[in-house]
Formats: sequence, structure tokens, C-alpha cells
Amino acid sequence: MRKHLHALISVLCSIFLCAPALAQTFTVNGIVRDSTGAVVEGAKVSLQSGPFQGSTTTDDQGRFSFDNVPQASGTVDIAAAGFNRFHQSWTSDGQTGIDLELVLQPASVREDVVVSAARTEVRLSEAPGSTILLSHADVTSTPALRVDDLLRQIPGFSLFRRSGSRTANASAQGVSLRGLGGSAASRALVLLDGISLVDPFGAWVNWDRIPRVALSNVEVFRGGASNLYGSAALGGVVQFLMRQPEAPAFVVETSYGNEQTSDLSLWTGTRMGKWDLSAASEMFRTDGFILVPLDLRGTVDTPANSKNASVYARIGHQIGGRGHIFLRGNFFTEFRNNGTPVQTNDTRIGEAAAGLDQQLGSNDSLTLRFYGSAEGYNQRFSAIASDRNSETLTNIQHVPEQVLGGAAQWTHLLGKNQTLIGGLDLNEVIGSTNEMLFTGPNQGRFGGGRQRTFGLFGEDIFRFRRWTIMLAARLDDWNNFNGSLITTPISGPATVTPYPSRGDLTLSPRLSVLRSLNDHVSLTASIYRAFRAPSLNELYRTFRVGNVITNNNAALDAERLTGVEAGVNVTGWDRKLSIRGTFFWSDIVDPIANVTISSTPTLITRMKENLGRTRSRGVELDGVLRLSRDIQISAGYAYTAATVVSYPGNPGGVDLVGLDIPQVPRNVFTWEARYWRPSRLLLSVQGRFIGRQFDDDQNLLPLDSFYAMDLEVGRDLTRHLQVFAAAENVLDKRYQVARTPVVNLGPPILLRLGLRLNFPAEK
Repeated sequence: MRKHLHALISVLCSIFLCAPALAQTFTVNGIVRDSTGAVVEGAKVSLQSGPFQGSTTTDDQGRFSFDNVPQASGTVDIAAAGFNRFHQSWTSDGQTGIDLELVLQPASVREDVVVSAARTEVRLSEAPGSTILLSHADVTSTPALRVDDLLRQIPGFSLFRRSGSRTANASAQGVSLRGLGGSAASRALVLLDGISLVDPFGAWVNWDRIPRVALSNVEVFRGGASNLYGSAALGGVVQFLMRQPEAPAFVVETSYGNEQTSDLSLWTGTRMGKWDLSAASEMFRTDGFILVPLDLRGTVDTPANSKNASVYARIGHQIGGRGHIFLRGNFFTEFRNNGTPVQTNDTRIGEAAAGLDQQLGSNDSLTLRFYGSAEGYNQRFSAIASDRNSETLTNIQHVPEQVLGGAAQWTHLLGKNQTLIGGLDLNEVIGSTNEMLFTGPNQGRFGGGRQRTFGLFGEDIFRFRRWTIMLAARLDDWNNFNGSLITTPISGPATVTPYPSRGDLTLSPRLSVLRSLNDHVSLTASIYRAFRAPSLNELYRTFRVGNVITNNNAALDAERLTGVEAGVNVTGWDRKLSIRGTFFWSDIVDPIANVTISSTPTLITRMKENLGRTRSRGVELDGVLRLSRDIQISAGYAYTAATVVSYPGNPGGVDLVGLDIPQVPRNVFTWEARYWRPSRLLLSVQGRFIGRQFDDDQNLLPLDSFYAMDLEVGRDLTRHLQVFAAAENVLDKRYQVARTPVVNLGPPILLRLGLRLNFPAEK
């Protein structure tokens, strides 16, 4: 009996001792990164799962592991110097191995990250070149009604002829950075969530397509960026990032002001399980103002006005825990009167885009984008009598265009200090201009063609101690083909002029180096090549502004830029003070310019031509002082000397060497002071000084310098409702924006009163 009792006790003990081994256990593995993707070494990781508690630290690869975890769910806590404490729940999906990827945010003052400078997230303090980030608070607090006016506070940013989207012709809204020259074509790429907003035919920008309250933040990267983005990024990149819903939210802003100016902008979004939905819209109209000064006006001068509407919708779906797909659509319509009864234009754009963001393991990610758009642009031109009491319709243009494209990008984290990026994109544009002529020997003109670009790019971001090195290069193959001009005379058969196909293979490298001397001072240096292929508009479309006619040129070559820059970044007072200074030097070979061929009192004739070489060099200074959470002071200054260095051929008969590049002021200074505590007071005051510049290539038509100020004041009425009053050009300075050759003036004071409604309340 005693023998049997010992045997029974042995069996029972074996069962109890072996039960934990027989029960299912789990292994929890993870990697800890910061918000830029770099791994965090030495972070303390605490894990709890039922009665189990354990702790460890991350290794030099940012990894940690827990074995024999008894339950399929639990929590993980992370503590690391310089980061906020992190807490997250986890649950097994049925597998015995759980893999976690955890991202820490910097403690105290959050360090901003940007994506435009490197096509991946990098700390703003590590961004190569001169990068400006406008936060959601910056966007919300500006008195500016239009998004392009918001960007005017950044020195170096300008549109053609100082114009703005509120009243200017759409074809005058090409963007320039760093004094590379203003014309209808943009010399900087403008993106909305990674997809181009630059008009595929004319290379101008329809700024009003962006619902203002839908913006999360804006990034501006100054300096050649063809190494990552190709032809459109000769002078830099402007990227608008839209809000992404995390919970049900609704934002609406409406205002009304003088000139019968009304605006309604709204955004709403929600997340339901693995689905996220968002929609936005903006509607705007203004009666505008008369462009011509009172002493020069005639009976044909009427207010330049505009009205537009934009609708945006997006739907996304999470794939597992590491992927996301989306589909978005946008429709935009606009009508403008450009200052006389005859001169009008209208635009309609429909766009669709789809994308995939997929994490592949712990070190790799894949991004795919596909997009297409169709646009119709209509323009009426006139000749105005010298006394401005009559005008004659000269031609009507219809410009249809389509674009189709796609892009792929792979990102690989190599160890804890290196990021590799590779990708490709393909884009094809079809565009033409169909004109009905009412003067001259012809009654019709049809010109157009196709442009195809294919690019391959790669980048290596390497961090070593206090060094950050970025090496990138891109190879672009661009081709213009199927180009032709069909002219229909008043009598006789049509004439067909085929244009030869054009193309080239272009390499755009860039090397950027950042050296941190200590926690407060870093030095930067970059050297790069960039290029811009001529747009279909420059190749095939003639246009007219007032009494200035600009002819196309199907033989244009691409612009090629070589640039160097060096800078210093300084932070202090626990990152409350930030100062960035950059010296830059850019040479452009074969720059495309509007060259004056002939000039009479009633008509100035210009033509698109490649000059020999231009040079833009100068200094940019930007500073922000955050005195407290609610008080911020910022300022910026840019000195830019942009001149013609060589001009072989001299088709205009005037030597342009040594003259200033048109539309580039030598001095720009901006500043802003803000007190932003909605429960008490909203106050934002901005000022900008724009120096003297020229409206023409021969420097015969100067535009005077000016100083303008904007103001916004308001406060919360409830937790969700704000009231505000804003004034643009509060000093009512009537500054010059163009000479065509008659002087055109910028807008007078615009006063408006508005409401903002936010659910949930913004903090």
C-alpha cells in the first residue's frame, strides 16, 4: 500500500511540475524606433501578461525579446532617455510568436519631422539644405485667405508677377524658389500628399484646388531636388499634407468680407475599424478689384474677379497590421475675369489616385502610387486700345490635357544608422492648344504633343555619431513626341508643321552632409545637379497678357542647374529658439526666358528662348522664437542676386548680360508675431517687405518695392466655436504687380469676419 501511495504522489507531482511545460506559451519580440525610423538602443522594456512580469533593454539593433509568456495578450511599457514614456496593449493573432514594432516620440518639445527633403521621414534638424515646416498651428493662424498667400511668408517663394490666386490668371501662378526666375512655368514641384499639383501642360499651379482647413502642415524644401523628384523640382519642393482621421472629426471655416468675398472650407473624417474615410470641400468667390491705377483706367477696365469650388474625398483600408491602401478623388472648377469684359478664363480638373503603403518585415517598406487626371482650360484674349476705352477679341483658346502616371518606392533600414531608398516613376502628358483667331491672316491654329518621362532614383542616408550624410542620384529619360502645328488660313488649305521629337537622358546627383558640433549647433553643406524639361505650354502654346504676346518655341532645350550651398543651424533655450542660415549658389545653363523680340506702344512681342547661362546666389536666414506655448515670433530674410551671365545669339537685339532676371527681388524680409490661446485671444500679425524687381528681360519695366501687413484677431465663443476677424494688406498699400506695359496693382485691403467650428475641440 505504501509503495502504491508513493507512486501516486510521484505521478501527481509530475503532472503539476510538467503542466507549465505542456501549456501553450508565447514569445514576444519587438523593435523600438524613433519617429524618423532610427532604432533606439538601451530603452527599458517592461512586459506584463497575466501574472507574468518581465523587463529587458533593447540591443544595438533596437530589438528585445521575451520567452515563455503565458498568455496571448498583455501590455508593454517603454522608457528611454529623451523620449515620452510609451504604453501599448498587444494581442496574439493565434501564432505563438508575436512581433511588435514600437515608435517613440521625443520628450518635452517634440522634434518635427519632414518627408519632402528625403522622400522619407527625417528629423527637421537633420534635413539637408534649407527646409521650412509650417505646422497646423501656422496654417490655422495665418490671416491669408488663399494657400499661396500663406506661403508668401517664406522668403524666396514667389509667383509670376507677384500675382496671387485670388484674382490672377491661372497661367500666372507658376512658383519660383531662390530666384530661379518667374514665368508661367513653375521651377519648383508642388505636391499634395506625394502627388503633383503642377499643371501637366502649362506647369502652373491651381492653388485653389486645396481645401485650406483640410491641411495638416506644409513643407518647403529650397534647393535643387531633381535627385529625388526629377524635372519639376529644379528649385525645390512644396508639399501639402492633408489631415488623416483618427476618430470622428469635423472642421468648417466660413468668412465674408469686402469686395463681396465669401469663402467656405470644410473637412470631415472618421475611422471605423480598419476603414478610414475623409472628405473636404472649398467654395470661394470675390467681386475683385480693378487692376489698373485710377489715372490710367479706361472704360474697358473692370474688376478682376474669380469663383471656384473644389471637392475632395478619400477612402482607406488597413491591410493586416502593417499595410494600408487608399483611393482618392478630386474635382475642381474655376472661372475668372481678368480685368476687362473680354478677357476671361475657366478651368475644370478631375483627378483620381490610388496608393499602397506596406511594411515588409521590420526593416523594409513599399510605397506605390497611381494617378490620372483630365483637364480643360479655356482662355479669351484681347487687344486693348491705347486709351483703354475699347478692346478687340484676338483669339479664343481651348487647352485639353490628360496625364497618367505611377510611382514605386522601396525603403530599407540597414542596421540602426543607415536608410536605403530606391524607386521609379513614369509619367505621360498629352496636351494641345486649339485656337480660334480673329486677327491676322489665319482663322485657326492647333498645336500640341506628348511628353513622357521615366525616372530611376536611389538614396543612402547614413548616420554616424554626429554626422548625417545623404547621397542620392536620379536618372531621367524624358521625351517629347507627336508634336505639330496646324494652321488654318482664312483662305486656302491648312498648313501642317510637324515638330521633331526631342529627348534626353539626364543624371541628377546630390550629396548633402550635416555635422552636429554639439546639441545646439550643426553645419550643413550640399552640392547637386538638377534640370527642368520644357513644358508642352512653352513648346507649343502662344499666349497673351494685356498688350504683351509671348510666342512658343518648339526647339527649346532643358534647363540644367548646378548648385552648392552651406549653412548653419542653431537651437537654444530647450529648442525654443531655432535659427537657420544658408548661403547658396546656382548656375543654370540654357534657362528658358521670355525674350523681348520687338516693342511698340501698343504691342510687346516676346518669345520663349534658351539664354546661355544665369546665376542666382544669395543668403537665406530663418528664425523662430517660442517664448511660451502660446507666444511665437518668427522672421525670415533672403538676399538674392539673380543675373544673366551669358546670352549667345542675342535674338532680341539687346545684350542682357549683367541684367537682373525678371520677377526676382534682391531683398525680401518677412516677420510674424503670434499669441494663440483661443480661450482668451487669437492674435496674429504678419509683415513682408519685397524689394524692387523687374517685369521684363531688358530691365526697362521696374516694379517698385513695397511693405504690406496682415492681421487676424479672434477668440473662442464655446469649446467648439471660434469667431475671428482678418485683414490682408491692412495698411492698404497698392503695390505694383505687373507692367504689361500698363501698370497693374495688387489687391487693396481685404477685411473679413469669420467663424470656425471644430469637433472635437482643437487644443
